[in-house]
Amino acid sequence: MPAKQDRLLRVGVLGCGPIAQAAHFESCNKARNATLYAICDVADDLRERMAATHAPQKQFSDYGAMLADPDLEAVIIATSDAFHVPAALKALEAGKHVLCEKPLATSVEEAESLRGAAGDLVLQVGHMKRYDAGLQAAKSFIDNGMGAMVALKAWYCDSTHRYPMTDAVQPLMVTSAKARKPSENPKADLDRYYMLAHGSHLVDTARYFAGEIVAVDARLLNRAGIRCWFVDVEFANGVLGHLDLTVAVRMDWHEGFQIYGENGSCLGKTYNPWYHKTSEVDIFHESDGSTHRVLGADGHFYRRQLEGFAEAVLTGRSTGGAGLEDGIASVRAMVAIAQSARTRRPVRLADVAGRL
Repeated sequence: MPAKQDRLLRVGVLGCGPIAQAAHFESCNKARNATLYAICDVADDLRERMAATHAPQKQFSDYGAMLADPDLEAVIIATSDAFHVPAALKALEAGKHVLCEKPLATSVEEAESLRGAAGDLVLQVGHMKRYDAGLQAAKSFIDNGMGAMVALKAWYCDSTHRYPMTDAVQPLMVTSAKARKPSENPKADLDRYYMLAHGSHLVDTARYFAGEIVAVDARLLNRAGIRCWFVDVEFANGVLGHLDLTVAVRMDWHEGFQIYGENGSCLGKTYNPWYHKTSEVDIFHESDGSTHRVLGADGHFYRRQLEGFAEAVLTGRSTGGAGLEDGIASVRAMVAIAQSARTRRPVRLADVAGRL
């Protein structure tokens, strides 16, 4: 891991649940330019065990008390989706920078309510795949060598074998009966849950490469316990797009993309993020008939994301993370996909409102 710098962003993590345990606590302790200053959770037993394991300087049962600490500089919001926007607003009002887990919100209006709240503060959304060195290499080629993009295909297919595989590499998850839960069970509507949990990654990857999405035409088939969304996408720049979100395929994890351009193409295979393995991205250059692949030995996307966030806060330099408008656009696209699948008609994003 990179050596710690002299100036470290003092970060507090809100929520001690699975995503904090699997990603954010370790990221804070390993990041070169950040430190785990505080943790906060209403469940005393869970919080105290996490404090004993990850050694923050402070722990809080009350979010307001953590935000009132003058030495706290930034907050990672690692709670259930329903709590993201209220927690982000409180942090911004307290003058703290925010890294909010994806999805930013569960409705267009809720996401847009954050506009104007940040001011000069950094608000970044946790689309950590933007810190995959393979995807970054593809993005650099798209911006600097590929010429006009013609088409993009991207897929995100969760696997029935994913939990036995991730259980082997993730830390043992600690739970608490005292944990705060949203009033509505997030998994009561699996169409909605899978779109928010997985579709948010797929939509942001498509936008990262091809730019703004202006319309979608989606179909959803639920058969044999498999939900499959096929989505034709219209990008603002005229690129043809097709997205495949399937949960769960009867095979290994299947995620990747194909991008065709004027001066070359990109073919990417992305691994389950908990393997900390950079995507294998082959970049073909038409000019000399060669293919290039970045090794990307550092595949800790969550730590790299935090370092990018901390750099943006400490130096003011953007590192390509997803900002507020990216988070809003992702939510708007997911709502449009859900509406299109229900009505079996194309939907323009400019006409979209409401929640999934």
